[in-house]
Parts: sequence; C-alpha cells; structure tokens
Amino acid sequence: MTLRQTLTLGTALCLSAAALPALAEEVNVYSHRQPELVQPLFDAFTKATGIAVNVAFVDKGMVERLVAEGDRSPADLVMTVDIARLTQVVEAGVTQSVEDPALSAAVPEAFRDPAGQWYGLTSRARVIFASKDRVAPGEVTTYEDLADPKWKGRICTRPFTNDYNVALTAAYMVHHGEAETRAWLEGVKANLAKKPEGNDRGQVKSIWAGECDISLGNTYYMGQMVNDPEQVEWANSVNVVFPVFEGGGTHMNISGVSMTKSAPNKEAALKLMEFLASDEAQQIYAETNHEFPVKAGVPASELVQSWGSFAPDSLGLVEVAKMRPAALKLIEEVNFDG
Repeated sequence: MTLRQTLTLGTALCLSAAALPALAEEVNVYSHRQPELVQPLFDAFTKATGIAVNVAFVDKGMVERLVAEGDRSPADLVMTVDIARLTQVVEAGVTQSVEDPALSAAVPEAFRDPAGQWYGLTSRARVIFASKDRVAPGEVTTYEDLADPKWKGRICTRPFTNDYNVALTAAYMVHHGEAETRAWLEGVKANLAKKPEGNDRGQVKSIWAGECDISLGNTYYMGQMVNDPEQVEWANSVNVVFPVFEGGGTHMNISGVSMTKSAPNKEAALKLMEFLASDEAQQIYAETNHEFPVKAGVPASELVQSWGSFAPDSLGLVEVAKMRPAALKLIEEVNFDG
C-alpha cells in the first residue's frame, strides 16, 4: 500500500468514526420502590437529558446483593424507602459520599446524611385512618391514644415487624424510653381486632368492611386508593388523622437515594440525583405518588392538602434509625404479631 493510499484510508476511518453516534449515557438503579412509582421520574429525566435509566426492582436482599457484587456491581444508585433501609445500605459499606451544592441546597439538612451518604427525596407521615361512621372527630389525636382500652377490639394493623411500624416504634422509644414503649406495644396489641396481616391499604379495607375502626398507614396510600376504582370506596370510608407524640409532632419517614461505591456511571448518576431533587421531579412525586416533597416551595398535591395541615415531629431521622434494632427487639419480645 502506498503512502497516499495509507493516508486516504486513515482519513476515511477517522471520518467514519466521527459519523458514529457517541455512546449513550446511562444510569443503573437498584430500587426498593415499585417500578410504577418511579418510572414517571425516570421518563422525565431521560426526556430532559437523553440519559437512559435502567432499573432493577430489588424487593429483598438489596444489601446482600450489593455486598456480593462488590466492585463489579453495575448499580450506580440505590433508591429505597424508610430511613432504616438507607442506614443499612450505608452501614454495609457499599455507598459513597456525595458532596454536591445543588443537592445540599435542595434537600433540607434534616432529610440528608451529614456525611453525604444518602439524600431524602420525599417524606411521608405515619397517620391514622379512622372510620367516618364509628370514630368521632378528635376521638384519637396521639399515638399514645392507641393503647387506650377504649380501642379494645377496634384496631387493625399490618405486622409491626414491618419497616414502617418499626420506625414508628423507634421514634416512640426516643420520646418515651424502653419501659413506656413496651407498655405501649402491649396496650396496642391488646386492642387489636385481629392478628396483624397484610399492608396499609388492606387495613383500610378492613375498616370499610366493619372489622375494625382505626388503623395506621402512610399518607400516600390514601392517594393510591383514591385513584383506584376498586379501592376508592375503602378510602371514602375513612378520615385521615395526623396524630402526634405527646410533646412532639407527627412521625415522618422518607424515601431516599444513595450512590454506590462502585458507580460505573458516576457523572450521569449525579445528574439523576440532582434531577430527583429538582422542582420538576419533586412536583412529579407530589402529583403522581401523593408524597410530600422535601424541597421547600414545591407544594403537595391538592388531594394531600385537602387532608389538612400538621406539625411534623422534630426528631432527627438518624436518631430514629439508631433506635431501630432496640425497637425491633421489643416488638419481638412482646410477640406483637403472634
């Protein structure tokens, strides 16, 4: 091959390479959250940035999977609900600190890890669903009320070993200590109408069916029921009550995100984290999932606002998470779900 032919071939290869599209950016997410709850957010992100989001729904064994995969893990981000689950991922050593001005400005200090290991994306209140027909307004106002003997045979709940109820119990322990929390658990158990089972929406169905009068639940489940033709009748049978701790406020929990230590697409993953804390994504959370945005200035949905205002508890979520093992131990010792 002559020098001229070689140069011509080289030029052609360069032009051919330039004509090829650049490799598309992507982000890989391991999510505890159901796909239908997060897909609208990812669709909006991809539309805005051109970055694809690949989601693996990991219902159980998230930490074990990340530990087993180690540095080979394809996951860039972990999205989960409940402060305890976020803490478990961090304590397993599979996340990395993210210090980012945009995230720090958007997410209030109370809803992010001081070391940048996780950021809250939405909050939800642990409320009481009360029968419109059988519970008078103002008849139940505190979490402590649930142990009052007047509710004997009138309370339904999902298992208390569920993350949401463990977090509530942990918050109760921070407020009242171990002895009072044990007595409270025993009192609530004595008031149960039936053995704990099912999920939060199932308890509202039980109220509608007349099997009990009150139950605990996360606020966003009411939004989901109202928009479900089969469940809207259940939702219409109850009022949403924002109870408080005596001397405190309404128990809150969060959904959040962490960047994995392996994060093969770190730059794109950070863009997704920033997007999830943006006005656009926070509004999608509010309108689609009926969760409370964490970013100041982004309003809750009209439906959520219709339930009324409330005072969130001032306990730090990190403090609640630290009490989780002791709370779970108490729940098991009183055999709450037995």
